[in-house]
Amino acid sequence: MASSSSLTVSQSLLSRTTTTTHHGSTLAPPPTSVPTFSLPTFSGLKSSTSTPSSFLLSRAATTSSSRLRLSSRHPSVRASAAVETLDKTETALVDKSINTIRFLAIDAVEKANSGHPGLPMGCAPIGHILYDEVIRYNPKNPYWFNRDRFVLSAGHGCMLQYALLHLAGYDSVKEEDLKSFRQWGSKTPGHPENFETPGVEVTTGPLGQGIANAVGLALVEKHLAARFNKPDNEIVDHYTYAILGDGCQMEGISNEACSLAGHWGLGKLIAFYDDNHISIDGDTAIAFTENVETRFEGLGWHVIWVKNGNTGYDEIRAAIKEAKAVKDKPTLIKLTTTIGYGSPNKANSYSVHGSALGAKEVDATRKNLGWPFEPFHVPEDVKKHWSRHVPEGSALEAEWNAKFAEYEKKYKDEAAELKSIITGELPAGWEKALPTYTPESPADATRNLSQQCLNALAKVLPGFLGGSADLASSNMTLLKMFGDFQKNTPEERNLRFGVREHGMGAICNGIVLHSPGIIPYCATFFVFTDYMRGAIRLSALSEAGVIYVMTHDSIGLGEDGPTHQPIEHLASFRAMPNILMLRPADGNETAGAYKVAVLNRKRPSILALSRQKLPQLQGTSIDGVEKGGYIVSDNSSGNKPDIILIGTGSELEIAYKAADELRKEGKAVRVVSFVSWELFDEQSDAYKESVLPKAVSVRVSIEAGSTFGWEKIVGSKGKSIGIDRFGASAPAGKIYKEFGITAEAVVAAAKSIS
Repeated sequence: MASSSSLTVSQSLLSRTTTTTHHGSTLAPPPTSVPTFSLPTFSGLKSSTSTPSSFLLSRAATTSSSRLRLSSRHPSVRASAAVETLDKTETALVDKSINTIRFLAIDAVEKANSGHPGLPMGCAPIGHILYDEVIRYNPKNPYWFNRDRFVLSAGHGCMLQYALLHLAGYDSVKEEDLKSFRQWGSKTPGHPENFETPGVEVTTGPLGQGIANAVGLALVEKHLAARFNKPDNEIVDHYTYAILGDGCQMEGISNEACSLAGHWGLGKLIAFYDDNHISIDGDTAIAFTENVETRFEGLGWHVIWVKNGNTGYDEIRAAIKEAKAVKDKPTLIKLTTTIGYGSPNKANSYSVHGSALGAKEVDATRKNLGWPFEPFHVPEDVKKHWSRHVPEGSALEAEWNAKFAEYEKKYKDEAAELKSIITGELPAGWEKALPTYTPESPADATRNLSQQCLNALAKVLPGFLGGSADLASSNMTLLKMFGDFQKNTPEERNLRFGVREHGMGAICNGIVLHSPGIIPYCATFFVFTDYMRGAIRLSALSEAGVIYVMTHDSIGLGEDGPTHQPIEHLASFRAMPNILMLRPADGNETAGAYKVAVLNRKRPSILALSRQKLPQLQGTSIDGVEKGGYIVSDNSSGNKPDIILIGTGSELEIAYKAADELRKEGKAVRVVSFVSWELFDEQSDAYKESVLPKAVSVRVSIEAGSTFGWEKIVGSKGKSIGIDRFGASAPAGKIYKEFGITAEAVVAAAKSIS
């Protein structure tokens, strides 16, 4: 690393994240220095009174009969206690700030004629309290390590977060960005995107994903705190806050993730449930009548109900204070709110959920809330009030940097490891830890070879951790030198996800997006990626470099039959943008796949690994994998083979055998290992020509999966041997023979087009 100074940790991280995003824009450059400010006196909450003012509704929002029914279903739920009064902000100013948030959202949605104004209008009070009074952050360095994290799981309400980032002074959301909400190239896309908007931690929108991401973020905080905190220096100390809605609660992924959060005792995870009882189809009473509080109590969460989420500011503050006092379990704060609060004719209805209010209703809402200002106007007193967050945030970071400097003096080794995690700078020579193999090495399943790689990497990568969806002994993913991450052993690195594939994937997205040097892996059978595809797609979209270890990758798993045998899965992931689909054939290629996966921190990797034993092949290499496709065997000269045979994974061995037979007949045969289509596509035209010369049209591919897409590789004259139907239950050798995945079939195909 360039410097041992603690200041460099934050500045280096900000510099490393100043990269081109999907739309070609760049993040704000790091400051040349951190200004010195007097440190704030608060350590947690600030407070204000909660008496509604003339800026709020002159009448209480109508409470629907369904809400009364909902209230009667929860007689045992305790409302939050009265708050202890701390430093007070003038009530009128708080009200004005909350209405500023509402109207920034209303105006942006109206200008775009697209969006979801209802949630920002209803959640403006909790948004204000969190960003103005509770969350610790530095607007000028959104990547400061010890910041609190915030996740808007109900991502459709993203104008709430954009308005808050704007008021707090983030450079990523200026007034012009609010005015270009949902437009091409905007920093304010239709759902929160971490790769577009600094200050947004994770990409949300598909409901339930965000709360699972939040579980991952909170897991990392608990893990790093257990590893690095000292009695005299708690260098890791931050909270994760999330807002989720009724839709998130309905999606099964949220239950998977929240079950684990309770099991793990993630005490620094505080989730706010926006209980507005409205979804797109109308009142949630038509499909969602469960007792959410009882369910979360059963999941091991502390539960608080704030009955007045509209104007009960002190109730909200009291709930947060109580949540922070609970150290051994996460907290769900149910906030009963009114969707579209302030709209005279659309509040408390589905019509305010997902479309602009319309000019007449916007005017009516302005009158109803006493808001005389033009669109996008931030009153001067509100602007002045929020402006303190820039110097306070810089002071918080400077204070932490000084704390880290002291930590580094006393705990040099731990500081070096933590700095690697914070900055993402990998230890020098880490890749040398990966095992290598020779043709004399014993045959083995690539899932077993994968375990050797995982354990080698865990010894040299400080941020390497992961686990399986209740298949560790079959996926071969246990890190033998570490124990299990559990509630009372959070310093360990084996994650036990249970049978929760979807939750596992989304939790890992949160884990990897916590810090650049955190490198998680997760595992299940390849066919069960169907259970977690939503999370994997978001890994790719949000540039989250999760390593997906997927074993039992073909009909080669044998007797478990077609329910467990992947067919279309390789093709489907090759079609997904910004993801690497890797199918190694032996030990060297497995090690090469892990090297590629570790290096690719902004795109996820899927490793498809065999259950059956495979030989260590002559000509394979770690370096070759980085090219995606490379020559492993060739008796031709002048780049003019008669035939090119192309294989992946367990079928590369079959291509070798077929080449031997064809060479006996005098043919010049080249064998190409095609580990990753994506990596091969990224090579130069000259390299591609050196491997697959255009003049050679006699090409045969063999892969125990769908042939879909292989015409791109073999050409119009070539042949693809694969499986375009579901598998069968039988020993692997028998299935291969019956499906024609054999050397004889490759030879016959090559001869048919020669």
